[in-house]
Amino acid sequence: MKFGLLPRIILAIVLGILIGLVSPNPLIRVFATFNSLFGNFLGFIIPLLIIGFIVPGIGAIGKGAGKLLGWTAAIAYLSTIGAGLLAFFAAKSLFPSMLANLSLQEFANPEEALLKPYFEIEMAPLMGIMTALLLSFVIGIGIAAVKSDVLLNLSNDFRDIIHLVIEKVIIPLLPVHIFGIFANMTNAGQVGSILSIFIKVFAMIIVLHIAYLFIQYTIAGSLQKRNPLSMLKTMSPAYFTALGTQSSAATIPVTLRQGKKIVKQERVADFTIPLLATIHLSGSTITLVSCSMAVMFMQGHSYSFTIMLPFILMLGITMVAAPGVPGGAVMAAIGLLESMLGFGPAMTALMIALYITQDSFGTACNVTGDGAITAVMDKISREDVEKEATV
Repeated sequence: MKFGLLPRIILAIVLGILIGLVSPNPLIRVFATFNSLFGNFLGFIIPLLIIGFIVPGIGAIGKGAGKLLGWTAAIAYLSTIGAGLLAFFAAKSLFPSMLANLSLQEFANPEEALLKPYFEIEMAPLMGIMTALLLSFVIGIGIAAVKSDVLLNLSNDFRDIIHLVIEKVIIPLLPVHIFGIFANMTNAGQVGSILSIFIKVFAMIIVLHIAYLFIQYTIAGSLQKRNPLSMLKTMSPAYFTALGTQSSAATIPVTLRQGKKIVKQERVADFTIPLLATIHLSGSTITLVSCSMAVMFMQGHSYSFTIMLPFILMLGITMVAAPGVPGGAVMAAIGLLESMLGFGPAMTALMIALYITQDSFGTACNVTGDGAITAVMDKISREDVEKEATV
């Protein structure tokens, strides 16, 4: 039986806590050394990941033609931003009371509490995060504008290389990284409060996912003049399939089959479902915003609207870069977390652990929401056909 990423992460957290309770400091420093090396490699690969996934993502989307593409991309982006804003206001309102009993002081300077590695190897990235983002936008939009198949194929090949690095190196080593972080934090006496935060944030995120799906299907149902609950029930097989696969791409066959049942034009679903699996990640955005604010709360950092809004707006674009592997969304977002929210290695590790423990629920929310947007696009497409018929 395949031992998936989520069970490995959970096992890594449990073993990290147990080892951290009984292991001597020299052994913990061995894990800290691995974490330092892995974290530096992660910092090196992030700009390449951004270029490797955003460039072909924008280039491929831009190559499509027609009003349907533009509307689908615009609505998907607005849905993703709406999900981020919902998460922000919920976290802003609930975290002060939910996490009130947890001491911020013990998280104030985590790098001082954690044991240091035996040695470090500097792995300087080729460029900064914002430079990589700007370069990706310029090249991606340029490929779409000049319709260059050569450059698009080249960027696709580069994306495949980065995808292999993530799938064969980063994802397999993530549990070891999480293990080392939790062993170190347990040794420093921090892990009890962190686990308490995990449970509370996890519960809030699941509630937000369900609430946002109701919002999406209320809008879609009103346009289609159908019962939103009935539409949600029709899409439920896609939700539960995504819980198992943890991949929007792997769930496309089921999402497409169910999506065709809630629209009147099957051709619309044929177009929108595969596209939305790539560009619409509302559930993942809810998770990323909630988890990032929880980590910032733990560190005593400010998370005002003026700080989080630019992050959410950029997150909506960067989610196009999320590769089709478990945990891909958080990997694509690490650059923004570091450059816009000031995350350090310890905060990034906590963020990854928080995100991956509920990654399957975020993916399930993503693919189920794709059905709602497909229903909206079906309505827009039918109105366009009716207008052309009258003309």
